[in-house]
Amino acid sequence: MAALAAPVRWSFIIMILSTVFGAAAAFSVPGLGGASVLVPSLFLVFFAARLFAAYGEGPFLASLAPWRPGFFLLLLTAFGIFTAIFFPRMFQGMTQTMTVERSIGAHNLIALVPLRSSSNNITQSVYAAGGLICFITTFAFFRRKSVPAIFIDGVLIVAGVNLGFALADIITHFTHTDFLLSFVRTANYALLTNAEKGGLKRISGTFPEASAFADFTLVLFAIVTSLWLGGIRSRVTGTFAGLLLVALILSTSATALVGLAAVLPILSLQSFLASRREPGAGRPVLIVAILASMPLVIFFVLIVMPDLAQNLHDFLDEMLFSKADSQSGRERFMWNAMAYQAFQDTSGFGAGLGSARASSFGLVLLSNIGIFGTLLFALFVGRLLMADMRAPHPASGETAAVLRAGKAGIITVLVSAATSGTVYDLGLMFYILAGSISALSASTQQIQAGYSPPLRAIGEPR
Repeated sequence: MAALAAPVRWSFIIMILSTVFGAAAAFSVPGLGGASVLVPSLFLVFFAARLFAAYGEGPFLASLAPWRPGFFLLLLTAFGIFTAIFFPRMFQGMTQTMTVERSIGAHNLIALVPLRSSSNNITQSVYAAGGLICFITTFAFFRRKSVPAIFIDGVLIVAGVNLGFALADIITHFTHTDFLLSFVRTANYALLTNAEKGGLKRISGTFPEASAFADFTLVLFAIVTSLWLGGIRSRVTGTFAGLLLVALILSTSATALVGLAAVLPILSLQSFLASRREPGAGRPVLIVAILASMPLVIFFVLIVMPDLAQNLHDFLDEMLFSKADSQSGRERFMWNAMAYQAFQDTSGFGAGLGSARASSFGLVLLSNIGIFGTLLFALFVGRLLMADMRAPHPASGETAAVLRAGKAGIITVLVSAATSGTVYDLGLMFYILAGSISALSASTQQIQAGYSPPLRAIGEPR
């Protein structure tokens, strides 16, 4: 009701804020084995209703214009739902897949079963349709508003709430008051919220486990850091970027460490390219100074604190280097092997959206929607990443910075999913970023084509 009654600007803030609650069920569906409908999915319905009431169908349809990102997402979603309905029946029993076996009132189990139609096909189809709706509504919002400051406000609010719950998670764990956060941990998932690693609490925050928290926080870190590198609200974004980095390290998640190793060079390269196109848009001198000082810092630590270096080596060995030999690592390798086998057994068509799990998003796409669906996804992402983000005049510099930040977030989601993605759904934050990029890049192109500074008389106030 708040989302329907609030101004459109605040309905967007409520929508993006709801993505924090990754383990909070709005309600469960007994007919689908107790599948949980999460809080973000519930708010999406009211966000879409609010925008449709405010703007009508025009901006919604504009998001699906041929050859724009939304057009390829529409084709991808329609094809995915088609595969979910027909492919499990067409290829029934021809292969085996890793899938979730749901039972009401109990934890879900991941089992190797012969291919057949299941509730997972329905839930993943609903998530896919929700992603399309989220993209369309976000596009409509920014197409009409064209105010990048709202995007920045939303991201900073989400980052602050995420960090607040991370701190609360640590405090409640060591004070044995975990029950205080039970109201945000109500989904029908296996919750791993009390784990420790090397004496450190594995931060899960509002998510079912540390790796899910790391995935979400890594995306926020990439967005906020890109904004800081672009000189947008430097004091606030710099502070949040530092706190998010600390939270990622303290989460003791291999996803966080691998993701940081991949994302930081991408952010550096993005900043260098931005500084070449728009002087003052990046911080190349600072980045070069940090990169140049890193070997000296590492050398100093190895000499002055050899015990710390040894403890760090043992910690990284446990988290990363020995991961493949662990039970979890062997289990995920088996998921990937079975996903690739399903892709082969279905002659490259895929087993149907929601039919197979893997431990890498690339194999999820191939095993679920096959070569054609994977190509459509690549076209969708490619159109997003190629969106024009040049600033034609100083007034659109903030828009260009938001576009860079959105692209950094998209790349981070894909990097994280490539190493640990298990299902087709990438989360609503991915589609919020995609809709923002598509709408704001269109606005930038319109400004570039039609902007002409107004003439003022001498002495006339601006």
